[in-house]
Amino acid sequence: MQKLVHPHEILTGLLVTLVGYASSGAIVIRGLAAVGANEAEIVSAMVGLAIALGVLAIGLSRWTRMPISIAWSTPGMVLLATVGVGSGGFPAAVGAFVTTGLLVAASGLFEPLGRLVGAIPKPIANAMLAGVLLKFCLLPFTALTEMPLAIGAIVATWVVLMRFARLWAAPAAAALALAFMGLGGEGAFSGLAFAWPKLVFVAPVFDLETTISIALPLFLVTMASQNIPGYAVIGTFGYHPPFRPLLIATGALSALLAPLGMPVVNLAALTAALAAGDEAGPDRSRRWIVAAIGGLGHMALGVVAVVAVALVMRSSPQLIEAAAGLALVGAFGGSTKAALDREEDRIPALLTFLVAASGLSWHGVGSAFWALVIGLAVHVLARWRPGRA
Repeated sequence: MQKLVHPHEILTGLLVTLVGYASSGAIVIRGLAAVGANEAEIVSAMVGLAIALGVLAIGLSRWTRMPISIAWSTPGMVLLATVGVGSGGFPAAVGAFVTTGLLVAASGLFEPLGRLVGAIPKPIANAMLAGVLLKFCLLPFTALTEMPLAIGAIVATWVVLMRFARLWAAPAAAALALAFMGLGGEGAFSGLAFAWPKLVFVAPVFDLETTISIALPLFLVTMASQNIPGYAVIGTFGYHPPFRPLLIATGALSALLAPLGMPVVNLAALTAALAAGDEAGPDRSRRWIVAAIGGLGHMALGVVAVVAVALVMRSSPQLIEAAAGLALVGAFGGSTKAALDREEDRIPALLTFLVAASGLSWHGVGSAFWALVIGLAVHVLARWRPGRA
């Protein structure tokens, strides 16, 4: 009699959860704090994320019989950290999360919107993403002068594992950062105790400034760096689920749960290969089980949200940010290469990158939006020929 679930499927599914959470969980917490969320609201958001990641991974994988892994938008959370608290505070950020989810769902419901997003030149979209990521990727190295031994060890661990066990590089860097918190006498672990997480309802506030600063860039980053690459990754393993229903499901649930403080969720790009690849087992028809178990793992981690958030919030920002910055190096490298690959697109892409990295804020609107505006304008100008019909 065939087993319902094989041990290796359970282990791989839990690995999907571990890699996703350990690689960038701290970035989510920092990003939410940067836009004004307090500790209780961040705990609520992490629980909302756990529910969304679990429900979508289990439901979509079961429905399609394909390994559909769901994640939060790590580049999107970095974007939040660069925007900062707006005039409307965290309720306005929650309103932007609702808008972002609705835009993702609308891109699945209305084909013209999906085509419009796809029409944004890839070098411009990737340059904006690279500019947003740059600040975080620099953090491990700017912190070396303040904590040379600890940060140096974290960087060295990441470099070595990138060579010999790439999958474990970011989680190991995060684990070492946690170890230094406990050994360094910071008191990060003192007083930590398990407590059941509580949900906090945040009434969303919708204003134009926050929509332009957060919702539109977050939507574009989520589509360009998560949903489209995530779909492409599982496609390389021979899985081709209907794309538009996936967008509708992830966007609609993101908008529904956003009042819990939860940012948008999307198709996974990094962990998608774990659930869809050979590591998930020889039987391709059973790999959806691995993605579903990964979803269950995320739901289980939601129970310890209080401890996770308290640990990150009270810990040395240098240690946490060093591990988080290293986890983003791969994404930064990929987006930079895609932005600068074609010579004819290089100048518009470079200007987009520089504006996004500059931290420019004008009329309360952040640099990601202005980078996109300036990059598109220069892109169009570079292709304009006087007298062309």
